[in-house]
Amino acid sequence: MIRSTFSVIILATCFLAKGQYTDQINSNRPGRSIGAFAVGKKVVQAEAGFAIKRYSHSGYNNSTFNGGISFLSLRWGFLKETLELTYQAQFLSGNLASKITTEQIIIPKSGFLENFIGLKYLLFDPFKRERKANPYSWKSNNSFKLRDLLPAASLILGSNINFEKNNPFPFNNVFGNIYRPVFFQNLNVTQDKEPFAHLRATLATQSHFLNSWVFVTNLTYDRYLTKYPEKSYIFTLTHALNELWSVYLEHHGIKSDLYSDGLFRLGAAYLFGNNIQFEGTIGSSLKDTPNQLLLNLGISYRLDFHKDFQSSAELEFKKLKREEKQLKKTLKKNSKSERKRNRKAKS
Repeated sequence: MIRSTFSVIILATCFLAKGQYTDQINSNRPGRSIGAFAVGKKVVQAEAGFAIKRYSHSGYNNSTFNGGISFLSLRWGFLKETLELTYQAQFLSGNLASKITTEQIIIPKSGFLENFIGLKYLLFDPFKRERKANPYSWKSNNSFKLRDLLPAASLILGSNINFEKNNPFPFNNVFGNIYRPVFFQNLNVTQDKEPFAHLRATLATQSHFLNSWVFVTNLTYDRYLTKYPEKSYIFTLTHALNELWSVYLEHHGIKSDLYSDGLFRLGAAYLFGNNIQFEGTIGSSLKDTPNQLLLNLGISYRLDFHKDFQSSAELEFKKLKREEKQLKKTLKKNSKSERKRNRKAKS
């Protein structure tokens, strides 16, 4: 989610003209959506955490899967402000409780749900041109304007790599190896197998309005060239309560021939420093085939090697300071020479 929880709000409020980079961390967390803006050139950022998740499936006699998900996202801004290299991973470990037979069977399972490598490129930036603030009107600077809804847009292209020879969660299906033995064996139905790689494309948009609100959308076509291509959308609305705290609400819709769902997430983020953000989320799905419950905590941290942007006013000010310093040196030197001449004249 956002996706720049705090920095995009500062970006919207101050009408920064320096592109992707912001003084505060620009995180896609909390939530699952991806913001339109990159981290900025020469910025390396990690977003990591742990989630407790419970699945239950009414179609398998209410079989359950209880486990923990470790997630990691690495982002690197390179070559230009509008370009970012990203890696996203999720590793799930837990116990599958199969209840399709008379006696419950516990099956330990662990493996990757995601290993995505891709590039993000900013297609359109509504803040590229600086908007001048009106020093005589607070209302003019803070009132809602239709142009504030004009979103930034970026495209993310990449591939999910299946490193495991026998993925225990094919197509992210935690119940993939449960079936009714007699019926399915007679039909020669085998367990789904995910290919080594498949393609993903996401269109991300990001709008800012009323100084403290950010709206992000993601439209994704995933698992292209596989047996079960998947379409999904994410809508994320974030509100900054103050300079340190923000809250968000998110809806995530998924549709494929194998699985469809609608999930809701609610959470908050706390800005601990310009380069550190903490976050937490609770979430649930609306259906029971399967049903999902989620609780997660995470942290975002960046290494900032970005060369700070300097406006023309700042450059002019530094130039004047240098000239002032040089003038003082010249006056001091001339004063010293004058004193020497006076001493020689007296002698």
